[in-house]
Amino acid sequence: MTAPETTGSLRGLRVLDLSRILAGPLCAQMLADHGAEVIKVEPPAGDDTRAWGPPFVTGTMSAYHSAINRNKSNACLDLTSPEGQRVLGELLADADVLVENFKAGTLAKWGFSDDVLTERFPGLVRCRITGFGTDGPMGGTPGYDAILQAYGGLMSINGERTGPPLRMGVPIVDMVTGIYAFSGILLALHDRHRTGRGQLVDCTLLDTAISLLHPHSSAWLVSGEIPQRTGSAHPSIAPYDTFEAADGPIFISGGNDRMFRNLVAVLGIPDLAEDSRFTGNADRVHHVEELRALLAEPISARTRHDLARALLERGVPATPVHDVGEALTDPQVRHRDMVVDHEGHRGVGIPIKLDRTPGNVRTEPRERGADTRRILASLGYSDAEISALIAADAALTSEDAAT
Repeated sequence: MTAPETTGSLRGLRVLDLSRILAGPLCAQMLADHGAEVIKVEPPAGDDTRAWGPPFVTGTMSAYHSAINRNKSNACLDLTSPEGQRVLGELLADADVLVENFKAGTLAKWGFSDDVLTERFPGLVRCRITGFGTDGPMGGTPGYDAILQAYGGLMSINGERTGPPLRMGVPIVDMVTGIYAFSGILLALHDRHRTGRGQLVDCTLLDTAISLLHPHSSAWLVSGEIPQRTGSAHPSIAPYDTFEAADGPIFISGGNDRMFRNLVAVLGIPDLAEDSRFTGNADRVHHVEELRALLAEPISARTRHDLARALLERGVPATPVHDVGEALTDPQVRHRDMVVDHEGHRGVGIPIKLDRTPGNVRTEPRERGADTRRILASLGYSDAEISALIAADAALTSEDAAT
């Protein structure tokens, strides 16, 4: 079946994705979803995430890998070889954007230092993603999502008050770094329209982790007090927490005085709004444990969906706590096209929606080396030259990778 026509505001943009794992591939997929032509270059050993399962989509591709590598062509090259480095130079000459997350100094070792890239490809937007940056006391240190959750303070504020620090259940630092990288690339491209010059977009997992500490970071900068874990509760809003309904957990937010009055009215305890301990938000935060105990009993007598519906009708934000399956089958989620099923590829939809130039899902994630021959041919290599590169192990096709 013919792939859908490319749509999106980034049509005509050429991106070389040399990244692995999550942040870089997610960034490149976002560019691809919005119309960019993205070539993912994998090493002979492949992207580590291909083996991060179960579950697996194919014998050589995990669901994890599949989720962040759609809409891309795939070439498999040994960039440590002189032949692979020659091909890399030719790919860069034809690219608008480079996304990479190599260990500091790797590209320079291959002959593509920052100075060389700037001189040879002055219009190239280069996006570098690292754990801690390339300089400073921790410069060049490798970093994974959980390492930066711990190092950057995020784990210290996640978990129950009486429990240990916990890693957040999604790789939030990696994912937000990918989104920041996507934004930074668009900023650099906007500047290039004016100046004709590319530049370096420098994103680190550390910077992302620190940026995600709000409001705890601002509170510490003002008060000097170390924030404490609060479970699912909020440190400066009450009530704002998970409660147990008759048939499961429900999250309720009483973010202002009007919401609080409506909440206690729905629960049949309207006098609570006149209690001096709970008159304003600051009072409720100060007496949050007492408030929680008084709310828990009437909440426990109601089912989570019925109570959530009654609260929403009164303007009080509330929702059953969905599991992943409930979330992905929710009617509103499906209405927003946040689950896609395209020619056997099932994944999460495109969260940035443009009305005139919408993005779309065109191709499923490719096997390693699936497009090596076509990409090399587009650079002017003859069949004999391509076969020679493959024979020298400087390039691999999907057939080679499977053996």
